[in-house]
Amino acid sequence: MGKKNQKKAAQQQNPRVAEATLIRISKILESFRAAPDQVYTFEANLSNYDRAVVHEVCKKMGMKSKSSGRGGQRRVSVYKNTKKLDDVKGKENLAHLTFSGESKIVLGELFSNYPPEEGGRGAELEGKHSGTAGKTREKKDDIFSKPSRKKAEIAKKVESFASRIEKDAKLKQIVEGRSKLPIASFMDVITSTIESHQVVLISGETGCGKTTQVPQYLLDHMWGKGEACKIVCTQPRRISAISVAERISYERGENVGDSVGYKIRLESKGGKHSSIVFCTNGVLLRILVSKGITGSQDEANTVAKENVSDLTHIIVDEIHERDRFSDFMLAIIRDILPSHSHLRLILMSATLDAERFSQYFGGCPIIRVPGFTYPVKAFHLEDVLSILNSRDDNHLDSAMPNVLDEGHELTEEDKAALDEAINLAWSNDEFDSLLDLVSSEGTPKVYDYQHSASGLTPLMVFAGKGRVGDVCMLLSLGANCNLQSKCGLTALKWAEQENQEEAAEVIRKHAQNALAGSLEQQQLLDKYMATINPELVDVVLIEQLLKKICVGSKDGAILVFLPGWDDINRTRERLLANPFFKDCSKFIIISLHSMVPSVEQKKVFKRPPQGCRKIILSTNISESAITIDDVVYVIDSGRMKEKSYDPYNNVSTLQSSWVSKASAKQREGRAGRCQPGICYHLYSKLRESSLPDFQVPEIKRMPIEELCLQVKLLDPYCKIEDFLQKTLDPPVPETIRNAVAVLLDIGALSVDEKLTELGEKIGCLPVHPLTSKMIFFAILMNCLDPALTLACASDYRDPFTLPMLPNEKKRAAAAKFELASLYGGHSDQLAVLAAFECWNNAKNRGQEASFCSQYFISSSTMNMLQAMRKQLQRELIRKGFIPENVSSCNTNAHVPGIVHAVLVAGLYPMVGRFLPPKNGKRVVETTSGAKVRLHPQSLNFKLSFWKSNDYPLVIYDEITRGDGGMHIRNCTVIGPLPLLLLATEIVVAPAENDDEDDEDDDDDYDSADGAESDEDGMEIHGKLGTQQGERIMSSPDNSVMVVVDRWLYFGATALDVAQIYCLREQLSAAILFKVTHPHKELPPALGAYTYATACILSNDGLSGISLPGESVESLTSMVHATEIDESCSGRRGISQNPNSFLSSLKNNTQQTAPRYHNARSPNQRPPLQGSSSAGHSMQGPSGPRGDSFKRQRGNATRQHVRYL
Repeated sequence: MGKKNQKKAAQQQNPRVAEATLIRISKILESFRAAPDQVYTFEANLSNYDRAVVHEVCKKMGMKSKSSGRGGQRRVSVYKNTKKLDDVKGKENLAHLTFSGESKIVLGELFSNYPPEEGGRGAELEGKHSGTAGKTREKKDDIFSKPSRKKAEIAKKVESFASRIEKDAKLKQIVEGRSKLPIASFMDVITSTIESHQVVLISGETGCGKTTQVPQYLLDHMWGKGEACKIVCTQPRRISAISVAERISYERGENVGDSVGYKIRLESKGGKHSSIVFCTNGVLLRILVSKGITGSQDEANTVAKENVSDLTHIIVDEIHERDRFSDFMLAIIRDILPSHSHLRLILMSATLDAERFSQYFGGCPIIRVPGFTYPVKAFHLEDVLSILNSRDDNHLDSAMPNVLDEGHELTEEDKAALDEAINLAWSNDEFDSLLDLVSSEGTPKVYDYQHSASGLTPLMVFAGKGRVGDVCMLLSLGANCNLQSKCGLTALKWAEQENQEEAAEVIRKHAQNALAGSLEQQQLLDKYMATINPELVDVVLIEQLLKKICVGSKDGAILVFLPGWDDINRTRERLLANPFFKDCSKFIIISLHSMVPSVEQKKVFKRPPQGCRKIILSTNISESAITIDDVVYVIDSGRMKEKSYDPYNNVSTLQSSWVSKASAKQREGRAGRCQPGICYHLYSKLRESSLPDFQVPEIKRMPIEELCLQVKLLDPYCKIEDFLQKTLDPPVPETIRNAVAVLLDIGALSVDEKLTELGEKIGCLPVHPLTSKMIFFAILMNCLDPALTLACASDYRDPFTLPMLPNEKKRAAAAKFELASLYGGHSDQLAVLAAFECWNNAKNRGQEASFCSQYFISSSTMNMLQAMRKQLQRELIRKGFIPENVSSCNTNAHVPGIVHAVLVAGLYPMVGRFLPPKNGKRVVETTSGAKVRLHPQSLNFKLSFWKSNDYPLVIYDEITRGDGGMHIRNCTVIGPLPLLLLATEIVVAPAENDDEDDEDDDDDYDSADGAESDEDGMEIHGKLGTQQGERIMSSPDNSVMVVVDRWLYFGATALDVAQIYCLREQLSAAILFKVTHPHKELPPALGAYTYATACILSNDGLSGISLPGESVESLTSMVHATEIDESCSGRRGISQNPNSFLSSLKNNTQQTAPRYHNARSPNQRPPLQGSSSAGHSMQGPSGPRGDSFKRQRGNATRQHVRYL
């Protein structure tokens, strides 16, 4: 193993693979992964090092590779993964499901009062109802309704705005500033074009003002005509929607929520009176599909008519960012435009790719607006190596004065003037006009301009006329001497043809020097590439370049773009270890990452004292979201961490990858936002040419369950795949199939892809379908608070901050561990729950700052989560799913077994099991058969078990494949009971030690096709397998094996399994009843079954978790050992013992039994007696919802037991 690692390290140090070969191999493998083929074999001309690259890239892509053959015929083949579960391991040491004595009493009384047959009839009666029977009483959100204003009212608004400008000097100054923006001169063109065309694309460069000005131009234009309007402007990010709304309100002298409002997921300001509303793409998408749920095909064709009729303008900004909602939304809008002639669609984008969007909308007109940025000089890797290799420390002195402004696009007038000047110079020897244009403009677009008819450039003219001084001047400016005129001649050829030998000699020497410099640069590049891995960030090179910049200049912040936190840390540690950068009075090194505390983030905007240099180590968060006005130098590693989705292996990926050309341009522009600057791209010109033009559209690199459900809400009769083919870049079929499978599992779609009543309700909440399902389950379990926190945290971000100093890492881990212990430990998700609850109480007591400092919590994130929870709660009230007084929905919020079940409801089917440790490491096996490691940041990374051969269950949020392989970052250890109640399918099989089974039966089951055997043969009411099924279940005490989702095995008695089947079926009916009739009480039978489920989850929800519990003493000693309560580095310690401090912040002690009450009619049977929780009364409108996404295959209203 040691030799293997040494060999791998040697390959990374000296790959001996040409960069062109690296690029070619990556492109071949990307094409193969997207193709239907299962195997690809490379030609035999690859070297050992080339094949090593293939193996490495395949690993990152989730594919397998194998070399075969000898000598010159040795080839490497690549295979797409086809994983198979190891059933044998799953049957070893079966976990046994056993109900506690308290649960047996509850179940006994349940089935005594409500036998399964009667419950089944009740479920059948109550579970079958039409789609219109249970419409919830929804309060209308009128922020997207058009204001009801008459002409006189509008005239007053116009007068009021004009009056404010006259009276307020600051506002007058703002208006004057607006008039100087590049887009201001296009105002009339924009309004008139939009008036006469239904779709218009405004292609405006960064800084032109399109985002803030176009909505105001439209508003002023409509008000000028005396007409009311509703202008909806979408942004791809929440922060953008809010900040732009605030900016426009500021420019109009108003508060946000007056004429300008915003609505983002779970937050809004403004109402019907707001004429401009900013929102995210996802919010507008929901408005478009909100009326699409209909009962007939004819009604489905009138999708969103009621809502869209109030909108006068839709502005979709930043369309080049291509998030999954915008692509889907544009497809819908394109379909509805013909039937809504009053509606105007304005697409706004950066200059790139505008034509493609124009073609998508039938060739709509494009208005091109120039932007404004300062000139930036760009260097590439070969230039950087030459700079570092040179003894000249003054490359900045020579670079800065010659920083060349690409200049604005030449207008038709500019081109006509240049054509005339070139004609005069060539035909009449009148050079003054041409010299004036070249010297006054001085941009590449001018001195490299080619005559519209002849193709002559100014350099060709001066060379052909023998004007040596002017030739030297143009060459020093960087004029391109390789351009050809229409007749195919270069400037050198023109000089030779016109017998201008002196001019020709000048051009030849210039070309030779450039070639020599180019050859020298190529040699440096080849030598460098032979010693590093281009896929990794070279922190040594960055350190040397930073020192070169700092030695050669005195002022200007330096912004370094790095892929992720690990690279930021490595670079930071490298710089701090260098004596040159150690002096804090000369250098401030700031790390910028989305998970860094906001206090640290704000430091990047502060200018350092005179003589102190600011160095910012940042991810792509600085690419477009923020502007740091003192940045003069940018170092671009060319890499980024990109969250993506691999549909072929059904895993998320978070890997370092090359940026797109569009991103590289954005990074370069960061150096020229407020003053001229320099950008160093740490990749070669060859690599740059191979970069994709744009980032892959999000719809092609993200899971799309939410979009697929929106398709069915929009038109229940449309095939999902057919509709998604209408998008600009449709997702691959595998992505659609994976999403539909999830929607099937949660019961949102039927097996024939029809929208179910449950699916309709799941889709109406502004959260992911899995989250909606968890919330419904939590409402019915009276455990809403934890679900709201988990829902918002998953939709926003983890509240834990990254430790900034090396000695804080252990303390941060101990703090998170201690928080999780309040909910029983062994859970990353429940650590978030505990953190929010403790933070909320600490805030109420005035201890927020101390708590956040002590436990590495982001206060801003927690405040955002709190606001999101309130908004989500209001949305549930508005939709009619919960009452105004929500206290009754939280009576079980601290019952551990129920909280775990809520978590399972929200994360299923992401279930795995720990395998016995191998080489000291624990891995998780997933339903696909993949073996996945836990991420070191997970609380369960160093989890220990009572027995080395245990297979504890774990539920996780996602699998991420990074540069180091696949891992799970957030997970929770669970018991079998919640899974058995909520899984899609459970199957009964004979116990392994059944004496009546022979070896042939076992062999049959363990065969490759055993898990895919005929379903009819496993149904108790089918023609096959009936005798075996009756024998298995003939005695209540018979030992049986329960198989969950065809891969997880548990031991149980026949009686316990039968009871679980009954609970599952009744909970399915209860779920459906409550989401469609939220204001009605559950029928008596369903109420009794849901109450019993709550009881057994309370008693046994955590049973079967074979983990050693952490005592308070061990926790406290661990916390003390890491000095979590001692102040250091500015962190204020809390004088209390940390464990007791947290305990004091916890709302309540954990309940051990649920509270539930269901109103009982006079003729209803008496409530269950004798359970341990009989003394508790539960307040709430409903009982627990059991099976939110556990779709049972087959007849949903029959007792459906299956056997093997």
